[in-house]
Amino acid sequence: MIVSGLGAAGRMRTAADEAVSPKYSAVERERRFLVDSVLRPDLSGFPHVLIEDRYLVGTRMRLRRMTDSVTGEVALKFAKKYESADPLARPMSNFYLDEAEYAALASLPAQLLSKRRHAVSTGQGGVISIDRFLGSLDGLELAEIDLPDDAALRAIVPPSWAQREVSHDPFFQGGNLATLDPATLQARLAAA
Repeated sequence: MIVSGLGAAGRMRTAADEAVSPKYSAVERERRFLVDSVLRPDLSGFPHVLIEDRYLVGTRMRLRRMTDSVTGEVALKFAKKYESADPLARPMSNFYLDEAEYAALASLPAQLLSKRRHAVSTGQGGVISIDRFLGSLDGLELAEIDLPDDAALRAIVPPSWAQREVSHDPFFQGGNLATLDPATLQARLAAA
């Protein structure tokens, strides 16, 4: 007899199971760095993607609108990033949405965060994204590199313009950044 909703172990699968052993999500492997805007490559005239995030209050879910600066093309996504013992490898589920689905979710209470994302060469055969934050976080710049291979990700030598790695620091996760006021951010950066 087949019992629907139960996994191979005979019990229901939960979010905790997904965080430990992803079945319905992909593992996002990334490292993040504070950027020295004086030393980083000049981004004037570089194409970018405008990212407008809505972190749903009380959840680990994010609604995202991305607009390409060259083509004007828009992509809409809904995501959840799970907690993980390893902050460099977190299970994440993404769903692409149409405008009506996006509008329905956008009506929920959320903390807002906007940034321009630029893709630049790592000089090691890869690409690193530089996020230049807007609004109340203006002046904050973070770089992030995603690689599918754990060993390769950990072996990446940070670019010379990376001030320090913040991959293990929850303060610099998007959901937290969306809640910050400029004074709190500046105090934290000054202490770093």
